[in-house]
Amino acid sequence: MNKELIESLSILEREKGISKDVLFDAIENSLLTACRNHFGKAENVKVEMDRETGDFKVYAEKTVVETAEEVEDPMLFITLDDAKKIAKKAKVGDTIQVEIKSKELGRIATQNAKNVILQKIREEERNVIYNQFHAKEKDIVTGVVQHYFQKNLSINLGKADAILNESEMVKGEHFRPSDRIKVYVLEVKSTSKGPRILVSRTHPDFVKRLFEEEVSEIKDGTVEIMSIAREPGSRTKMAVYSHNPNVDPVGACVGVNGMRVNSIVDELGGEKIDIINWDDNPGNLIQNALSPAQIVAVFADPDEKTAKVVVPDYQLSLAIGKEGQNARLAAKLTGYKIDIKSETQAKDAVGFRYEDYLDDSEEYYEEGQYYDENGEYAEGEYPEGNYEGNYEGEYAAEDVAYEENPEETSNEE
Repeated sequence: MNKELIESLSILEREKGISKDVLFDAIENSLLTACRNHFGKAENVKVEMDRETGDFKVYAEKTVVETAEEVEDPMLFITLDDAKKIAKKAKVGDTIQVEIKSKELGRIATQNAKNVILQKIREEERNVIYNQFHAKEKDIVTGVVQHYFQKNLSINLGKADAILNESEMVKGEHFRPSDRIKVYVLEVKSTSKGPRILVSRTHPDFVKRLFEEEVSEIKDGTVEIMSIAREPGSRTKMAVYSHNPNVDPVGACVGVNGMRVNSIVDELGGEKIDIINWDDNPGNLIQNALSPAQIVAVFADPDEKTAKVVVPDYQLSLAIGKEGQNARLAAKLTGYKIDIKSETQAKDAVGFRYEDYLDDSEEYYEEGQYYDENGEYAEGEYPEGNYEGNYEGEYAAEDVAYEENPEETSNEE
């Protein structure tokens, strides 16, 4: 019994995750390669290996011929006299198994066989690592920061290294070697040098996965994250829905005294998170999405995916947010193009008044603060501007003042 071989294979299986069957196949193939290198052919060579004991036997299947003159190739034929030394009942035309001793293969052939085994082990190790991390695609893993290279970051994930590209880093975040960080696995590619793992900290699903880890109600399916919009490093809006009427989805995500959401905010380096209730009614959903601003009215068109929103005069700046962020995120979250006006502006704007939907008058868009479902300005239709402070031109003529820095709040606060 070859105990040393079995123990070695057991260690490789335990440490590298390579199954014994794969290793046994590698050994068998290496022996066939050794025979091919030494004898010039191995088509008639067979290898038998006991997977329990590790004992193996290599033999060549040869055809029995009458005389030595008929032996055209010693690897394929054997004389009757020599055959009877192995099998007494052998006769001309029979095929018998002639054992090949490993010492007959020579040093070079043996070394080549060793290289075949090592190469197979390396390939299987790469495959094991690839499969392991491929299964974690679109999920979160924890790693240790190693070093920066060309503004990218190398992160050790245990059995493999991941690459956090500069474009996938949150602006303002800085890490030092040995820092432990969580990252979202974007893609795992198989290469000749092993798996290439690309990760991110800016992807919206990174926040989604953090909540799935932190909130048990999301993990067990009671609460579902319906939509999420994110501007990395600054703010995230997330709409949640409860499949159990007795469970408050927002409260479950926030946690007691904000404990759950605060742990995620800390992981994101202080990024603000707004958590709202999902609603199948687009008007209610848009109203929730524009929080913390108060809404007077929402006129939503589900077919066109557009919405006109009226807010109190003093709430316009808050509804739009700093540099348009609140409205931009609301548009991304809901998938609606959102046009926002104050009450003063709306009373003279077609499409922003209840009577416009009662008398079937022609609808058209007025100039205003207009964002599409991607959170982008509608170019060529609406003027760009600074949505903080007092407005100029058209809005200044109406003598409407807006807060310079409206106080913005988030659910975690």
